[in-house]
Amino acid sequence: MKHSMRIRLIVIFSGMLIITIACICLANLFLLPNFYQRTKAAQMKRVYAQAVKICDDADWSNLTAAQLSELYDQLDVLSSNSNVSVYIMQVEIYSQSGKIAALDYVYPANSDRLQEVTREQVEKYVKSMYFGVALDENCQLLSQSGDYKVYKVYDQRVESNYIELTGKMPRNYWVYLRANYQSIQESAQVSNQFLTHTGIVTVIIGIFVMLFISNQYTKPILRLAKHARDMQELNFSTRYESGRDDEIGILANSMNALADELEHTISELKTANNELQLDLDRRSQQEEMRQEFLANVSHELKTPIALIQGYAEGLQENINDDPESREFYCEVIVDEADKMNKMVKRLLDLNQLEFGNGRVHLEHFDLNNVLDYVIHATEILFIQKEAVLSYQRSEEPVMVWADEYMIEEVVTNYVNNALNHVRYDKKIEIKTILENGLVRVSVFNTGDPIPEEDLDKIWSKFYKVDKAHTREYGGNGIGLSIVKAVMEAHNQAYGVRNYDNGVEFWFELDVKNTVDNKSVD
Repeated sequence: MKHSMRIRLIVIFSGMLIITIACICLANLFLLPNFYQRTKAAQMKRVYAQAVKICDDADWSNLTAAQLSELYDQLDVLSSNSNVSVYIMQVEIYSQSGKIAALDYVYPANSDRLQEVTREQVEKYVKSMYFGVALDENCQLLSQSGDYKVYKVYDQRVESNYIELTGKMPRNYWVYLRANYQSIQESAQVSNQFLTHTGIVTVIIGIFVMLFISNQYTKPILRLAKHARDMQELNFSTRYESGRDDEIGILANSMNALADELEHTISELKTANNELQLDLDRRSQQEEMRQEFLANVSHELKTPIALIQGYAEGLQENINDDPESREFYCEVIVDEADKMNKMVKRLLDLNQLEFGNGRVHLEHFDLNNVLDYVIHATEILFIQKEAVLSYQRSEEPVMVWADEYMIEEVVTNYVNNALNHVRYDKKIEIKTILENGLVRVSVFNTGDPIPEEDLDKIWSKFYKVDKAHTREYGGNGIGLSIVKAVMEAHNQAYGVRNYDNGVEFWFELDVKNTVDNKSVD
């Protein structure tokens, strides 16, 4: 990537290395010479102080051979460890004439050639200190005190640079220190060449190191970017598992918390939107049901109202004066009014169930008792229809979880429906079958099967397969709608099945003593 953070880190790191190496090279060229001179001069001062301490109050002419050997050894160690040549000599000066009467070396011993080389240099320094004689241009004074002076000297004889110190000692002894060092500019050039080569290798190695290090930071950032894109696409299932305690870990935890919060918020919005949509659908459905309800009720009530009105007008106008006719008119009016009352009551019950206003009160009761009660209550109807009932009552109680009043209504509707449509052999069979924690209650009647195209429609309000036959027994198409509403309120199955010789209606109830399949509302 053109603006990759990894490339930027590598470029910044490499640039910093190159700038650092360049600064060191410039420092070598312009700052190191003065620093080196100051350091070397300070070293010479320390060596001078140590030489004075070693030779303190030593009378070289009166020393024994052992004392002289020990003194030489100490000066040898000092010269070797400091890499400085140490010379000690006795100087006699004629202050009036400005001449040196004598200059005798006491250390080092047996170094005639070296004494010869340094004698002139020492004499110049002594005259400069005592008589103010100017030194040549190759001598540059670096520092001085009352007892010594430090010079930077270029020795033309050997073409080399030196740091030299000449200082007084007790008893007319003098110390002369000399340390050779190559041109600091040459050393700086060598150092710069070394730094350049090592710098190139360091930059190359650094690039690979930065590739590895930057990878440890850019990879988590890229993963965070992918996590952010997932959140942008409303995918909040992914989480960034970092296990880090640094800034990236804090950012990852913040993004995870943000994802959780957004997921929760969107879930609430979806839930609210879904509830709103359901509410709108429910309102629309309720409006349709209300209109349908009014239309169906108007249609269903039209006939009984017309009959009541007609017979009432007949009574009012005394169409038939005989008591039997008036009694018949009154019976028709009472009968039609009773039908209207029952239909309105059932419609109200159904309406409450469909709109969720009828609460299901779960009870633990014996289903056999409900079946016994319904069969006993409809016994007169079996006799009138000349129907044969087949019912094998369970010897053991069939304890179910349900609303006893509503289940009684379902069984009553199924039995009345069977009585209204029983034909041919006029057999009605009621069975209970226990299986997998459920009990299935079925009501079968011999007769004509329901047309396949009408099987799904019979549960709708006011739907009638055979309208002429339904009017004959006073049916209004509400009974099976009530069955549907009750069973759906119980969250249990129900249905119908055709046979060659009749129709079977069934429903199921829960017999388990657990609450996983029970619905309270």
